[in-house]
Amino acid sequence: MSTRRDFLGGLTAFGVLGLLPRELGPAGSSADDGPGGAPTTYELPPLPYDYDALEPYIDAQTMRIHHDLHHKGYTDGLNKAMASLAAARDSGDYANIQQLSRLLAFHAGGYFNHIVFWNNMAPADRGGGGRPEGKLAEAINRDFGGHEKFQAYFSAAAAAVEGNGWGILGWHPALNRLVVMTMMNQQDLTTLGTVPLLMCDVWEHAYYLKYQNRRPDYIKAWWNVVNWRDVYQRFEAATHSH
Repeated sequence: MSTRRDFLGGLTAFGVLGLLPRELGPAGSSADDGPGGAPTTYELPPLPYDYDALEPYIDAQTMRIHHDLHHKGYTDGLNKAMASLAAARDSGDYANIQQLSRLLAFHAGGYFNHIVFWNNMAPADRGGGGRPEGKLAEAINRDFGGHEKFQAYFSAAAAAVEGNGWGILGWHPALNRLVVMTMMNQQDLTTLGTVPLLMCDVWEHAYYLKYQNRRPDYIKAWWNVVNWRDVYQRFEAATHSH
């Protein structure tokens, strides 16, 4: 079984399914299999903590619905899109290639994004909350003018996402800097090449049961469960790979 470090060390692009850890991603596949070992199906990974572990900031019912129904829906959609594309290749019928390409992008994004999101959070006794440290803190100070300015910037960007989407802190190797981005749906408006370090889900299903339409209140509470250890490991892997 691979370790989290195996996963993080392989992060070189945004949203690539091949970068998933074996214990969280493809069923019956191995990162050592090479191109010939591409999986045919993907499984819903378990949460890395109990449903109620993030209380009182994120409630157990929301976590159960979000993971068991929504993330599972993206997993099933990914498998269906992959199977439909395989059938199109076998038959040579590409009449629906545009639709199938959109479905693959959407469901693969939802599958990958949620794996990052779950691991970006933790209860207080496992590192949730607090502030970044070390080189990550230095990079935040350099690129955003300090932690408070970064947090205000990220919060405002995530709250302003039109409709459903994500707030993202990422590392862009070509720009050699941290960037804050917003994503609509599961894949739109992102910059290719960006490595996701921290992702905040602002789809309504992530917060509506507890916060209703008060998205800024949800984002403010979410900072209390951010797992900066996980974010730091992603930062280290992203910056050491270039």
